[in-house]
Amino acid sequence: MSQKNKLGLWTSTSLVMGNMIGAGVFLMPTTLAAYGSISLIGWVFTTLGAFLLAKIFSNLSKLMPQADGGPYAYCRQGLGDFAGFLVAWGYWISIWCTNAAIAVSMVSALSTFFPVLATSSFAAVLTGLSAIWLLTWINTLGIVTSGIVQLITTALKIIPLLLVAIGGLFFLKLKYFLPFNASGTSAFTAITATTTFTFFAFLGLESATIPSGSVANPEKTIPRATLLGTGLAAIIYILSTVSIMGMIPSSQLSHSLTPFADAAVLMWGNGARYWVSAGVAIAAFGALNGWILIQGQIPYAISKDKLFPAIFGKVNKKAVPVSGIVIGSVLVSILMVMNYTKGLAEQFKFLILLTTTTVLVPYLFSTAAYVLIRLQNKYLQPHNHWPATITLSALAFLFSLWAIAGSGQETVYWGFFLLMAGIPFYVIILWKRGK
Repeated sequence: MSQKNKLGLWTSTSLVMGNMIGAGVFLMPTTLAAYGSISLIGWVFTTLGAFLLAKIFSNLSKLMPQADGGPYAYCRQGLGDFAGFLVAWGYWISIWCTNAAIAVSMVSALSTFFPVLATSSFAAVLTGLSAIWLLTWINTLGIVTSGIVQLITTALKIIPLLLVAIGGLFFLKLKYFLPFNASGTSAFTAITATTTFTFFAFLGLESATIPSGSVANPEKTIPRATLLGTGLAAIIYILSTVSIMGMIPSSQLSHSLTPFADAAVLMWGNGARYWVSAGVAIAAFGALNGWILIQGQIPYAISKDKLFPAIFGKVNKKAVPVSGIVIGSVLVSILMVMNYTKGLAEQFKFLILLTTTTVLVPYLFSTAAYVLIRLQNKYLQPHNHWPATITLSALAFLFSLWAIAGSGQETVYWGFFLLMAGIPFYVIILWKRGK
């Protein structure tokens, strides 16, 4: 693949930001309002943890610049085939479950403009499926085409976020930041809870590492894109939370279903509600595009290593793993339909909850793999790099472990169950390969 047909710095950065900044971010201030302005400290801790992980992935991408699959490739190299398979298995399942949730949130945002989407399941399903398959088709046209879509949608989605984040600073009322801790619990408990909540806004920071083979100058582009995307997203997250908390009383904010829209109305009038809703819809559309790209790359990487069915390793003339993308989108479509089917909606919510741990486990494994890959790599200079390597890995590992613990006992239980359910598939694959 020529350099002109690969992702550059800004498209890679937009992949990181676009996959992190989904529709859920627009509801984050409502979740945090119940804790008070102490939640801003939670954002600070989360940002520090996210940067530790971003640095881990940046360093890994320098050590393995051509490693398709990102966390999977790193874990396989450092921890072996089985650990790599487990990470990829859980990560792949979590992607198409997450994509189904993103499609549902996009339809919800569009209902502001088309009320029928809130009352007709048929219209909602048709709209969601149309978006999924439109983006599936776009992603089969080549990674550059999907990268351009990602760049445009990322730019469009951050406009309403930035306008509220920066514009709101001129409307702040200090009294709205009180009480500082409204949770009724200790400061440590409140900070722990808000750190866990806010960390989910950073899931996807590893996105640029996954299509490594399709990135121009990956040893330079991926580390820069990972750190730049994480940094820009952190600035937007913190500034917007400060602005909204300083504009809307916590008693009102904690019950708001559209906090960004409510803030925009205070600044620019009722018409602003519509362009913020458009921003939510674009955010979901852009995130869906980015994750559909990733949903083909993960099984493609495993298949190349003969740890997944060969069909996932097939590519079209644009070097796109079409089979993986299409099969993933079929599963996404089935799950999204479940959400609008009476009797299956609760199962849909359960699946989304259950994938949380499978997203976090690759972070935990990657921090451990980092040390082992450094040991294997000629770039490691013991006297110069050992302290930094061990410190970075240990801090990132502890933060990842804390995030998993904070996601709740039920989530951890079912996430572990989902990961272990992949073992029979691993056995079958190795058995067939042995024959």
